[in-house]
Amino acid sequence: MPTIDADAHVLETEKTWDYMDGSERKFRPQLVSATSEQGSLDEFWLIDGRLHLKSQNVGKETPRAAREMEDVEARLRHMDELEVNIQVLYPTVFLRPITNRPEVELALCKSYNRWLADIWRKGKGRLLWAAVPPLLSITEALSEARFAKENGACAIFVRGLEGERRLSDPYFYPLYEEASSLDMPICAHSGIGSFTVHDYFLSEPGFSKFKLAVVGAFHSLIFDGIPEKFPRLKFGFIEVSAQWVPYAIHDLARRFVRRGKALPKDLLRESRFYVACQTDDDLPYVLQYAGEDNLVIGSDYGHADTSAEIEALRRLKQGAELSSNVINKILDDNPRALYSL
Repeated sequence: MPTIDADAHVLETEKTWDYMDGSERKFRPQLVSATSEQGSLDEFWLIDGRLHLKSQNVGKETPRAAREMEDVEARLRHMDELEVNIQVLYPTVFLRPITNRPEVELALCKSYNRWLADIWRKGKGRLLWAAVPPLLSITEALSEARFAKENGACAIFVRGLEGERRLSDPYFYPLYEEASSLDMPICAHSGIGSFTVHDYFLSEPGFSKFKLAVVGAFHSLIFDGIPEKFPRLKFGFIEVSAQWVPYAIHDLARRFVRRGKALPKDLLRESRFYVACQTDDDLPYVLQYAGEDNLVIGSDYGHADTSAEIEALRRLKQGAELSSNVINKILDDNPRALYSL
């Protein structure tokens, strides 16, 4: 059975920023170390005057050279061990807000995207990736999307909230038009692009700032009619499980009744929305709402948070609660449809 890991990660290294040109190098992230209160030596990225913990959320069951892409062949060998044919790579440092300055964001995104393009060229068609657009400069974001499409990217990465804008904000419409033309989905990954929300929930473990922002994006995109405005555009909702889908659909249905409207019976299929599930979701229940054609699954390769499950795809194959046909759709047919493979 062909198997596509719809959510794997790279952990950025100093090499990630080697693609900056001379005028951009003043924005290059610096790697610094400090000893924690517990006595451990932690690494941080210093980006535009703020520290971001690098040594957090690292999946120790993955080889360092593989998760940091120092050895692409090692990554491919590990994928063989895990019985995975293709991984779709998402970033790590960009899961949180990193700057409010457009020129800094542009330099960071351009360098990251060129690093991933080089990884793709070494990956024998097995390491696809989600481009990181510089959303503070929407014209530059369109240019980066076009570059990415030509260099192995199969999606455009966004966070659940970008700055002070919801994903249904008309500000993003030019990007949605371009993504439609390029046949690239917009994939809202667990994360937050707002300093206000991120810092308000700084001490909480990540549920409110990272997960709920993506659930809210799903809701607002449907409520504000984005699928109808962009009838060729696909959206992915990645690394937030799928257990919330029935609740979100139930809430939307009640709100649509107040408008004198009804939700489509197969909302995800009609809207071209795909959700990444987890093996501990109640999948028979979720499937009643999501349908068989719009769930995908990822391992969160390289990370060690609540969504990380390095054996997730193999465990799904071995599960007894779903038919082989549904399992094949989640592991192969559906991610191929989402990512236009």
